[in-house]
Amino acid sequence: MGKVQLLCGNEKNMPWQERTENNNLPLWRYKDNPIIGRNPVKGVARIFNSAVMPYEGKFIGVFRGEQTNGVPHIYLGRSGDGISWNFDSEKIPFVDENGEPMMPSYAYDPRLVKVEDTYYIIWCQDFFGASIGMAKTKDFKKFERIESPFIPFNRNAVLFPRKIGGVFKLLSRPSDSGHTPFGNIFISESPDMVYWGKHRHVMARSYSNWWESVKIGGGAAPIETNEGWLLFYHGVSGTCNGFVYSIGGAILDIDNPSVVKYRCQTFLLTPEQWYEERGFVPNVVFPCATICDAETGRIAVYYGAADSYVALAFTTAEEVVGYIKENSKVTDSDSEVGRR
Repeated sequence: MGKVQLLCGNEKNMPWQERTENNNLPLWRYKDNPIIGRNPVKGVARIFNSAVMPYEGKFIGVFRGEQTNGVPHIYLGRSGDGISWNFDSEKIPFVDENGEPMMPSYAYDPRLVKVEDTYYIIWCQDFFGASIGMAKTKDFKKFERIESPFIPFNRNAVLFPRKIGGVFKLLSRPSDSGHTPFGNIFISESPDMVYWGKHRHVMARSYSNWWESVKIGGGAAPIETNEGWLLFYHGVSGTCNGFVYSIGGAILDIDNPSVVKYRCQTFLLTPEQWYEERGFVPNVVFPCATICDAETGRIAVYYGAADSYVALAFTTAEEVVGYIKENSKVTDSDSEVGRR
C-alpha cells in the first residue's frame, strides 16, 4: 500500500498525543479522558455526542447538552486547544429565514460540517417523530434554520465536507419512532440543501460481526483521502444487559460514496474504560467529529462516552486505513451502487 494522504487542510495546533495505550487497535485513547465531565455549565447535567472543528486558529463546537430537566438542546463551545472548553450558558438561538426565533422542542447528537464558506449544523429533533434538523451559519452568531431534509423517521445525518459531482451529499439512518432496534446507512443528494433525493443504500448492519449486528449509523463527517472517504461510524450490538455502542470504520468510493470499498470486520474502539462503561447510558462510544492534519496524517476523534462525557482518541491515516484494509470484508450489498 502506498502512502495514505489526507486531502484536507493542515491543523498544526490540533490536539494530539502519541500512543500510550496497548490495545492492538488503530485508535488509542487520550490518557486524560474524559475531556468534558458532568455538570459543565449551569442547568446542564451532561455534555456528550458533540461535534467540533477548527475556527479562526482555535476550535469551536456544537454540543449536546442534557439539561437538568432531562431535555437535550444544543450549546456552543469554544476552545484554544481542542481539549479545554468554555460553553455559552444559553442554548444556540436558532431563527427561521426571516430572522424570527425558531427553536426545536429538543435537539441532540449534533454534527458540524463546513462546506465551501458555510458551516452546517445537523441534529436529531422532533418533527412529529424523530427526524433531522438543520441550520447554517457563517459567523457562529446567526444560526438560520434550513428545511428538514426528510419526513420522520430518521437519525444520524452526516454531511460530506464538499460537494460531489456538483451536489451536496448526506448520510442518514432511517429509523422508527422508538429506540430503533434496526438500521442501515443510506446516502441522499441535494442541489441546494433543500430538496433531497436520489437515495441510495450504503451499507447494512452485519449479522456476522456481532458488535454491529443490531444497527449502524454515521458518525463523524467523512474524511477525504487518496484511498476514498474514510468514515468513522457507530455499530450497535445487543446483549442480555442492553445495547453496546462501538466505533467502526469503512472507506467509501471517492466519486460514488454509496459504494463501500473497504469495511473493517472488527471495531476500532469499544467500551472498556470506566467513563465508557459507566454512566447515564452505559457501554457507549459514539463518534461525532474528527480534526485532521494533512501534513502529518494525524487524526483526532471526538466521541461521546456513556451518554455522560466527551472523550478523545487518536490515530493516523496510515494506521487506520491500513487496519481497515487488512481486516476488510465487503458484502455484495456494500459494493453495489445501492439502487433497486
